[in-house]
Order: sequence, then C-alpha cells, then structure tokens
Amino acid sequence: MSAARKARVEHALKEALQAAITQDVKDPRVRAATLLTVSKVELNVDLSVANVYISVVGDDATADGVIAGLQKAAGFLRGPIARELSLQRAPELRFSHDLSIDMSEKLAAIVKEDEDRARAAGRDLAAERADKGKDGKP
Repeated sequence: MSAARKARVEHALKEALQAAITQDVKDPRVRAATLLTVSKVELNVDLSVANVYISVVGDDATADGVIAGLQKAAGFLRGPIARELSLQRAPELRFSHDLSIDMSEKLAAIVKEDEDRARAAGRDLAAERADKGKDGKP
C-alpha cells in the first residue's frame, strides 16, 4: 500500500468521523463539550487500527468524558464509516485526547504574560526586536 493512499484514507476518515460524531453520537458526555474537533487520524500500516486524536474545548473532566463516550461509541461508528469510505474492513477506532492545541494555548499565554511584564517594567519589546534584527546582536 502506498503512503499516498494511506494519507487519503486518513484524511477521508478524519472528515467522516467529524461528521458522524457531530450528527450521530448522542452520548451526553460527548455532547457536553463546547467544541469537539477531530484533529488528526493516524492509521497503522495495514489500516486495521485508527488512532483518532480529539481536541476538546472544556475542562479536563469534560475531555475525559468525551473520550470515554467516544470509546463506547467506537463500535457504533465503525460500520457506517467503512460503508461511507468503501472500505472492506473498518479500522478499529482508538480515541485519545489531543493535548497539542492545549499546549500551544498555554505557550501563547506564557509569551503574552512575559510581554505584559516587560511592558509593565517599561521595556519596549518591539524596539528591542527591531534592534536585534539590524545587527543580529542583542
């Protein structure tokens, strides 16, 4: 199997799962999330297992509930997804919380806080950055 086919199936699976979770999964734990996104799907070599990464807006308890609800709905989602994508065998769906978006938000908050502290201390960050760019030295 080619890497291009695997990438196509991963993308199609991501789109189909996003639609199916939004429309078909009625579990109240999954519905409790303010925003739920299928951020990434990774298939193993023989396409038998799909690791599905879910980004959840909400606290950790909500995210844990969403993942538990999706794990419970995994069997329910397999058949329709396989039929929609014309796959002979539906991959086993393994859901996990995607923490990368949370991490990038935390890093952005740290940078903003640092910039706010610098401004409060009277430093002009824009001027410092411009000066660094001119001669390459701090």
